[in-house]
Amino acid sequence: MIEISVVIPCRNEVKFINECITNIYDSEIGSDVKLNVFVVDGMSDDGTRDVIKELQLSYPTLALVDNVQRLTPFAFNLGIHATDYDFIQIVGARHIISENYISNCLLKLQSDSDVWCVGGRIINQYINFEGQIIAEVMGTTFGIGLGNFRTLEKSGFTDTVTSPMYPKAVFKKIGYFDEDLIRNQDDDFNFRVTKAGGKIFFDADISLKYYVRGSFPGLWKQFFQYGYWKVFVNRKHKAVTTFRQLIPPLFVSYLAVLPIIALFSWKLGLLATLPLLIYGMMAVFFSYKLMIKDSSLPFLKVFQTFVILHISYGLGYLRGILDFFILRKNPSDKQKELSR
Repeated sequence: MIEISVVIPCRNEVKFINECITNIYDSEIGSDVKLNVFVVDGMSDDGTRDVIKELQLSYPTLALVDNVQRLTPFAFNLGIHATDYDFIQIVGARHIISENYISNCLLKLQSDSDVWCVGGRIINQYINFEGQIIAEVMGTTFGIGLGNFRTLEKSGFTDTVTSPMYPKAVFKKIGYFDEDLIRNQDDDFNFRVTKAGGKIFFDADISLKYYVRGSFPGLWKQFFQYGYWKVFVNRKHKAVTTFRQLIPPLFVSYLAVLPIIALFSWKLGLLATLPLLIYGMMAVFFSYKLMIKDSSLPFLKVFQTFVILHISYGLGYLRGILDFFILRKNPSDKQKELSR
């Protein structure tokens, strides 16, 4: 009997947790596979825990684990240590996996010992109109970045995936999730996987629905935190884990010095606006491209969403450089808050 522990980090996800859990138990798995599902809850107070307790009546292998620290990396590790297992499948509370997700991940890991991690395609979902705009923008290479796992379409090796499955041996070799990392703990873990010689496989034949943030302030905070914590990961490993992460902070830095250049020379300042014009043209192009796909999307809102993604991440990254490399500070408590 193969035992798979499904770990769901969760806090205040009453809108999504029922569908998340139900889809896991509806998975196509063989009779030789047993699923133990652990919802590691950060002491939710929105009714999430009541939903889980109700579902336990239908699913005997569903367990509710308290995460008093209320932070994601603690949830990962609590779930991993909850019981014995052969494989760990991590599923976000807003992730709704396809029926073949678990079986395909298991098959790939069993058939190729060089692969230590498997994950699938993200299909962005939304709960309101702002969320629809955010979902569409996050599905583009211009919005998220070329090579990002969120926009991959073909199966192959990559640097990280979402909702991953790992064999037990991986944790014995490289340890567990870093509990100092409130964000980007999965990036850090998967960087350690590749550094130790393992491969990460993106399977385009499996997918998960992901409910994106439903407001622009929530999106801003989310990506600011992504940029901020990415620097903490870089400091930990003394390396830039991916070079595409440098583009937003470089762009924000360029915007900051552009007025200064213009003060010294209007001709040089005019020339220096060329990258900004190119960026603006690209943002216009991709905004209109999304509008052609769906005429209900307002141009200005789509354009604004591209700008939010890039500027918030860039500012967060620069704040991280200031805090972690220049001031040598510990992570700010404010950047540990949920970005709902």
